[in-house]
Amino acid sequence: MAITLNNGFKMPIVGLGVWRMDKKDVKDLILNAIQIGYRHFDCAADYQNEAEVGEALAEAFQTGLVKREDLFITTKLWNSDHGHVLEACKDSLKKLRLDYLDLYLVHFPVATKHTGVGTTASALDKDGVLEIDTTISLETTWHAMEDLVSKGLARSIGISNYDVFLTRDCLAYSKIKPAVNQIETHPYFQRDSLVKFCQKHGICVTAHTPLGGAAANTEWFGTVSCLDDPVLKGLAEKHKKTAAQISLRWGIQRNTIVIPKSSKLYRLKENFQVLDFELTEEDMEQIKSMDRKYRTNQPAKFWGIDLYA
Repeated sequence: MAITLNNGFKMPIVGLGVWRMDKKDVKDLILNAIQIGYRHFDCAADYQNEAEVGEALAEAFQTGLVKREDLFITTKLWNSDHGHVLEACKDSLKKLRLDYLDLYLVHFPVATKHTGVGTTASALDKDGVLEIDTTISLETTWHAMEDLVSKGLARSIGISNYDVFLTRDCLAYSKIKPAVNQIETHPYFQRDSLVKFCQKHGICVTAHTPLGGAAANTEWFGTVSCLDDPVLKGLAEKHKKTAAQISLRWGIQRNTIVIPKSSKLYRLKENFQVLDFELTEEDMEQIKSMDRKYRTNQPAKFWGIDLYA
């Protein structure tokens, strides 16, 4: 099952996010995921495991497990490389051992002090606050992203963590419209206005953190997961599914791409088994009532500044 992007390319509706996957586990997880049926992998320079993903992809291609054209590979431009888009993209391609990306995203709508292509440490000032580069506009970054398409390095380009205002601006100054906006959205953080605005203007929404962060974000940010909510638990019982599967199915029925992350094989299988049932209108309304406008991914913890304030 796939969504057709505004440029005609098809993007599988369920993908596997590789954020916080240990380097030593990545290869086996990717190969197992391909065998389960995953064809969409969501990477980023900042995850510091592109080389390990590349090793897995190379083995998958060499052994005939899958062909390159059967996969949809996303990676992202890090904040410190906004002035070095071409070099950053080429660095990611080299690590991933690919000739082109299916999708290249601007990871966050902020340029920060350049620390060298391929390095993704966030430079902080003496007060521990993120060193934001005020000389590079998001428009300049976007036009460099557009050049990647004409060079054949990226088939589609998009944005990530952009709100309505920034998305509107990107639509205004772009020659190539963003194909995707990847944002945090889940039953506790539904962001209906942003999702509908993007979809109205032909931008596909990818839901990162589609399970509300679960254990990973509880550990890092002290946040609460929506998976323990009685509404999801009740619907899971009704449909004989897990709360995670209900949450992912809800995302799919909103016409968003979902990219759950897991390092456990049984969860990889479970998260992929979301296309064999449907939530009713009443189920969807129940989940709609769960919205708390509750963001679980909080980079301010590392940056000393709240960019969402």
